[in-house]
Amino acid sequence: MNPEELANLAHLRRARDQIDREYAQPLDVPKLARTALMSTAHFSRQFKETYGETPYSYLMTRRIERAKSLLRLGDMSVTEVCFAVGCTSLGSFSARFTELVGMTPSAYRVSDHSALVRVPGCVAKQLTRPARNTKTLAGLP
Repeated sequence: MNPEELANLAHLRRARDQIDREYAQPLDVPKLARTALMSTAHFSRQFKETYGETPYSYLMTRRIERAKSLLRLGDMSVTEVCFAVGCTSLGSFSARFTELVGMTPSAYRVSDHSALVRVPGCVAKQLTRPARNTKTLAGLP
């Protein structure tokens, strides 16, 4: 990598780290692009090329990841979890959750999570990391 590519990667990491830290805050691509010191279009292209998903998709994955953790605890309603992770629309939250997890937030909340009780948090995080559910995208490239 040349020095410019290394600098761009450092800027992209700064924006990705911001998403990881501030996932529950209102974040949009222009704000993240400013963090990365790039134009919005260039940032979006570079982020997707580097991390394999758009900045918005990465943000939603982090939000769903945290939502899964909160739902496993069972102390909050689905609506409360939706707003706690930074989503502003229960419908959009539920649709994205179902797309990534393969079941609705309500179904996930009431499902058995006892197998994760003895698993260290860092391992549970990896085991439960949301991934695009390919069954819902059957037939799409």
